[in-house]
Amino acid sequence: MKKILGGKDKVRVGAAQASPFFFDKDKTLSKACDLIKEAAELECNIVSFPEVFISGYPAFFTLGYDSNPKVWTEYLIALQRSSLVITGEEVDVLKRTAKDNNIIVVMGINELDATPGSQTIFNSLLFIDNHGELLGSHRKLVPTYNERIYWGNGDGSDLQVYDTEYGRISGLICWENHMTSIRSYLMTKGFEIHICVWPGNWKRGEDKLLDADTSMENNSCNIQPFCKVNSFESGAFTLSVSGILTKNSFKESLEKFRDSEHMNYAWSKGGSLITNPAGRVLNGPLFDEEGIVYADCYPEQIMASKAIFDHLGHYSRPDLINVNYNTSGNKYNANMDTIINDLLDNKKKIKEISEKNAIDEKVLEAIISEVALISK
Repeated sequence: MKKILGGKDKVRVGAAQASPFFFDKDKTLSKACDLIKEAAELECNIVSFPEVFISGYPAFFTLGYDSNPKVWTEYLIALQRSSLVITGEEVDVLKRTAKDNNIIVVMGINELDATPGSQTIFNSLLFIDNHGELLGSHRKLVPTYNERIYWGNGDGSDLQVYDTEYGRISGLICWENHMTSIRSYLMTKGFEIHICVWPGNWKRGEDKLLDADTSMENNSCNIQPFCKVNSFESGAFTLSVSGILTKNSFKESLEKFRDSEHMNYAWSKGGSLITNPAGRVLNGPLFDEEGIVYADCYPEQIMASKAIFDHLGHYSRPDLINVNYNTSGNKYNANMDTIINDLLDNKKKIKEISEKNAIDEKVLEAIISEVALISK
């Protein structure tokens, strides 16, 4: 029988709604590891953290280049120092913790570009499997509004659905979940659990642009309706993780920023929730407190939903519309990446090369993948 959710009878997913130690990667990393262990003790198979949990959402601070340069440069340097390089030891700690606790971890980070000479930060999601392997990472495609002061743009090279022991998972960051064509692309790759991460839960403010909305009914934030619609349209579970930030999360050297009139984290009040393939809320939203929101996902729920509405099957019309995506990336070595990725996708060519050179196809694919890592 065709496997759904990795062939498991059920998969338990958890949203770790927790406050980071703002711009303190060591303390936040330690807290993340404790929460991963706690999620495992709750028998979660997958746990996700909020947007840039390590180590804080910088765009709460709304100053820009027209402000006092001594103020914003100090803040930006603190951001760089608290960011992670994907090949660094902090990510190795997360990988070991995931393996030791047999749990898939999806972690939001401020990623410092590893390219020599670059200090650009990206808003990224890490996908680590329960064997401690880094499946991949995704950089937010378009930072929103004043986020563009802090983060660079991602590209299409890391838009992936990962086939794991506990199902096919994908993830997008904040408003790129509303980029319908991007989400549609991931839907065509057949995710079963979609993870979306956010910095809080908001409404239009009166004195400032954003304010918190923690009402359980008639919530004006776009997150809750999105989760329901995404689950219904995709026939998948949606694991939505919203950030929360508390006043005591700032170290002494950052209190001047915390207390500035330009800092607004009042809307970072959580709001994490989980929805099933019918678009119904299984758990949450959780507001105004830290905690792990979790729920059990059953393959029968996907099967029942797809029997009625299957966007990849009986309720699709690929003869009417076909959208092309550029997944080659925009990095300086993108040409090599493109050649390698195209080769890996071309099974016929792989077979021709393997037969010509008397090399097993799996061995050849492994060699090409190794070359891909070197090229990066």
